[in-house]
Amino acid sequence: MPDPALVSHVVATTSLTPGEAARVIDDVIAFHAQPVEEYVRSRHASLKTYGAKNPEIFARIAEELRTRVVAPPELSERQLRRIVYG
Repeated sequence: MPDPALVSHVVATTSLTPGEAARVIDDVIAFHAQPVEEYVRSRHASLKTYGAKNPEIFARIAEELRTRVVAPPELSERQLRRIVYG
């Protein structure tokens, strides 16, 4: 169960019920707790599905990683490739 004060804040500022607010908070926390390697692999696969090419994908993932709440160290395209392809 997320912090009750946070749940109360989300309920007060949205039309969500306490149960819905708690689920949304849990989802957001889980998204941001995802390890970098897992995020890079899943994001690469997702972008590849929509026809993006690797140079575009790796540049986009590098930019996205910089904007995460707890940003990991900056990774080069080579490091991103090694995460995806081993």
